[in-house]
Amino acid sequence: MGKIKGTIAVDIERCKGCDVCVVVCPFDVIALADEVNGKGYHYCKMKKPDECTGCANCAQVCPDSVITVYRQKAG
Repeated sequence: MGKIKGTIAVDIERCKGCDVCVVVCPFDVIALADEVNGKGYHYCKMKKPDECTGCANCAQVCPDSVITVYRQKAG
């Protein structure tokens, strides 16, 4: 079985920067951006995209469902 690579897509304008996804990520992949969205919130983004496994913990805990996780076989 090949290694699984993951990535996330964030609806930046709907993200409130609550930080729950950052805390729950087991591989420290997500961080809050220095930039802000149209509502003035620091949104979440991938800081270490190569380390994402697509576990989907972030999407499961997001109170506003702004994170979509994609998984694919690497290599």
